[in-house]
Amino acid sequence: MSDADRCLLVLAAVIALFVWNRLAVELVALGSALLLPALGLLPADRVFAGFGDPVVALVASLFVVSTALQTTGVTARAGRALAGTGDRRLLIVTMLAAALLTALITVNGAVAALLPMAVLLAVRHHLPVSRLAMPLAFAAHAGSLLLLIGSPINLIVSESAAAAGARPFAFFEFALVGLPVLAGTVAICVLLGRVLLPARTPDTLPTDLSEHARALIDHYSLARDSAARQVAHGSPAVGTSVEHLTTAAPEGALVLGAMTADGHDPLGTRPLAPGDIVVIRGTQDAIDAFSHTHQLEPLPQPLDDHLADVLLDQHTGLLELAVSPRSALVGTTAFPGMTDETGHLAVLAVNRQDRPADPGPLTLAPGDHLLIRGRWDELERVPARPGMLAVDQPSDIRSQAAPPGRAAALALTVLTGMIALLASGATPPAVAATLAALLLVALRVVRVDQAYGGISWTTLVIVGGMFPLSEAMMSSGAAERIAHLVVTAASGNGRLLLLAVFLLTAMLGQFISNMATALIVVPIAVNAAHDAGVSVLPVLMCVAVPAAAALLTPVATAANLMVMSPGGYRFGDYWRLGLPVLAWYLVVAMTVVPLVWPL
Repeated sequence: MSDADRCLLVLAAVIALFVWNRLAVELVALGSALLLPALGLLPADRVFAGFGDPVVALVASLFVVSTALQTTGVTARAGRALAGTGDRRLLIVTMLAAALLTALITVNGAVAALLPMAVLLAVRHHLPVSRLAMPLAFAAHAGSLLLLIGSPINLIVSESAAAAGARPFAFFEFALVGLPVLAGTVAICVLLGRVLLPARTPDTLPTDLSEHARALIDHYSLARDSAARQVAHGSPAVGTSVEHLTTAAPEGALVLGAMTADGHDPLGTRPLAPGDIVVIRGTQDAIDAFSHTHQLEPLPQPLDDHLADVLLDQHTGLLELAVSPRSALVGTTAFPGMTDETGHLAVLAVNRQDRPADPGPLTLAPGDHLLIRGRWDELERVPARPGMLAVDQPSDIRSQAAPPGRAAALALTVLTGMIALLASGATPPAVAATLAALLLVALRVVRVDQAYGGISWTTLVIVGGMFPLSEAMMSSGAAERIAHLVVTAASGNGRLLLLAVFLLTAMLGQFISNMATALIVVPIAVNAAHDAGVSVLPVLMCVAVPAAAALLTPVATAANLMVMSPGGYRFGDYWRLGLPVLAWYLVVAMTVVPLVWPL
């Protein structure tokens, strides 16, 4: 048995195990890599070489960029802008956004950046995430055909055309096939998505926290014991900070925050000025005494519209804690306005049996809930304390409910710089993405632990683990054997040659990287075009188009893998929607390509 035969057997076994779906995909990927040296198909020192490939660093860095966009609230803000749209329009807008972003960066980068937003939008619209995640990835694949820089494969094809004696493709020339491919992909997902995609939800979904502050205000009846007071001219509070007022508040009163005089914008850390509005919570006597001391004038109700803005902003937030049966809090006393030992966290309210407790001191019992307020960095440390059970994680609340601040602006600036580097080609994609990830950590947009936590390690293991098989396919001659068989079947006919090249590229691209597929097929396609006496331009375009159509398996591209877990997909789910989309790619390749680039 030749090396090519053994390699094809390994490929068949890997495909069968992926379809069987009884073993972890990481186990199959790494197991196949370890098997190759035993069969003499690959040197032992090349087993883990895939993890040193730049694409692994690229994917990992893009996950960090995506995490930064999510934790700073950029993703949630974009999601809120689309939240009011209908389900069908939501799908269309999400897919178009993925395609346009892919044209500027990469398929993997676009999917990594937009996937968190898509998941949140699905939750808010009460849609299965599976109905939105795969169309997002498929639209990104179609978007890679909009510009020359949309994919490295486009650059390879263009350079190969010039090397073969033809001209290179122009910057926008790929859009002649990319636009109809994208239009058809969107139409298929809109019309057939409900039928072909599973209505499946992953094991864990993010909670929609966009209206978190208002929900807590209602649940704890915060507006009932809160009041708004206006800073008078000559008040001793003028020029001081809200934090100073908070420390000066008497027992029974708690300064929640302040707003500008028009009542629209939270004051944040800026000093108070005459006319600014201070929001206070506590007993009526304590509020009146505090107002008299600081010359704060009463304002009429209602307060509900502004309370959420001052309770949860860029700097401070809310956290709900549950008292567990074995918590050290059981038997201790809590009351609104009390602070912890650091003075940084304050109790706003206590609920017992889902009802607000009286404002006075209360001995805590298992099942009680505390609503606390403090700076975000302090709140994020609370869940790590013994006996503290956070109902929602502070990082999730901050990313969804807090208005974007300086960190969001920095994240967008870094993202813009990364896109500029990718579009200009000044640095390799992996270098541009890694530089962006490092900047986000250095600028403290994300912490190191957040960066590590945002990386999908399953995706990296599969990407790195499948590289050895791709290398063995090329070195053993297995890929070339398949390529020659398919191209020879065209028998020198120009249109049959286009069909053969398309089918070959599409078939190989489902199981090995589309980059490796292009590198295998391009030289064979050029030679076949010369032998058939036809132009290399349409033949090479029929390599680029199906190379973007790696849609039938989750292991075809990193983008497909990225959506697998959030969408709750299984291996066999991809081909159901992927086949009609791939068929549309074929229609475009066989009609538009020879029309635009004559044989």
